[in-house]
Amino acid sequence: MSATSPIRWPAEAIWEAVSPLLPGFTVEVLPTIDSTNTELMRRARAGQCEPTLLVAEQQTAGRGRLGRVWQSDVGASLMMSLGLPLAPADWSGLSLAVGVSVAESLQPVPPPPGVEQPARVGLKWPNDLWLGGGSGMAGDRKLGGILVETASFVAPQEAAAARPASARYVVVGIGINVLPRSPEGLSMAPGSLQEVEPGLDAPTALLRIVPPLVAMLQSFEGYGFAPMQARFASRDVLQGRAVTLSDGQAGMAHGVAEDGALLVHTAQGMQAITSSEISVRPAAARPA
Repeated sequence: MSATSPIRWPAEAIWEAVSPLLPGFTVEVLPTIDSTNTELMRRARAGQCEPTLLVAEQQTAGRGRLGRVWQSDVGASLMMSLGLPLAPADWSGLSLAVGVSVAESLQPVPPPPGVEQPARVGLKWPNDLWLGGGSGMAGDRKLGGILVETASFVAPQEAAAARPASARYVVVGIGINVLPRSPEGLSMAPGSLQEVEPGLDAPTALLRIVPPLVAMLQSFEGYGFAPMQARFASRDVLQGRAVTLSDGQAGMAHGVAEDGALLVHTAQGMQAITSSEISVRPAAARPA
């Protein structure tokens, strides 16, 4: 699909699949907006807390984790946010669970590491989709990112009273590279869906991702991250690798705990990294 061709979004098919799970669910596709996450958070703070899927063909101020910019030309990326009320007993590991759901929707059975075709969809703690391998490609490339935000309900007293005390409005933002992008100015060469499955476009990926994502979020509400721990481990790109934390500490990644914390063995012993403000990057390769 050309970036200038009209995009045919499967809004009705998504609504038919999701509305039985989420009464009042709506799907909106906008030609341009500052940020889908920002818009749904604005609405939530104004009392609009209905379950909503918001898709933008272009973002002018898209955001990633730690305020990083995520912008794209029309058709070159999938940019979406899903907002809905949620009341899990424990919010820990939610972004990891979202990553598992998205990765499995895009590539239900990942090829073993080292296989040339296709690229392998992996997960980098806490909220990135990575590609590894692929024809003619080597190393790690970022495929997409996840940004989870929550807002307290702003609603009439009687409506708020009907919800559990732990309920919040959660906005799950997902940005995925669809077409190849230039690595210029980036610390890591980007990956694209075209490497996972030639011809896979944004509308098709959206339809694959959203219904399973809604089902996963409802499961997370009841059971938390623990049931997804092993599924994350099967795609964990940091497992067994030397990593450097944003505070300068170095260590070896040992997977994630039942609550989604990253386990890193450092000189001070095993540490459970939970703060969303901690950046974890693979350490530079040591010279032979």
